[in-house]
Amino acid sequence: MSKKTLVEATINGETVEFLCEPRQSLLETLRDVLELTGSKEGCLTGDCGACTVLVDGRPVCSCLMLGVEAQGKNIVTVEGLAINGVLHVLQNKFLEHAALQCGICTPGFLISAKSLLDRNPKPTEHEVRYALAGNLCRCTGYDKIVKAVLDAAADIRSQGEGKAAAR
Repeated sequence: MSKKTLVEATINGETVEFLCEPRQSLLETLRDVLELTGSKEGCLTGDCGACTVLVDGRPVCSCLMLGVEAQGKNIVTVEGLAINGVLHVLQNKFLEHAALQCGICTPGFLISAKSLLDRNPKPTEHEVRYALAGNLCRCTGYDKIVKAVLDAAADIRSQGEGKAAAR
């Protein structure tokens, strides 16, 4: 049995402390220790993007990062997108455009899209497709997802650049 390590991080805006084994992935830590089950386990090799979270503003496959590496980091999971029960514009647009089916890939797509829109509130279709290239969907295809992201970007711009994306 390995010794657990105390880690302190900011997750979805809240400072948390947790214990994890040195070999535990961030994905395992989020799901099994912190009970944040929104990030999904897909491939465990960083190929599908289902487990994508933001770490200090950058999209990261949480299956490839150790939980102990979260020390001092700011992490956003799909649970952190909605604020006070109000869905993020991306979540609403995914629903409006029927850009999801089984839901395994959806959290990763949402987080990757948020990362893109935080950096670029006016992406082209090509830029959206490039930003989402690390996320695989086996159910919906990608057109509805891309359209949902472009529509969310338009809403964010109409609300004032960066205002909604900063959520």
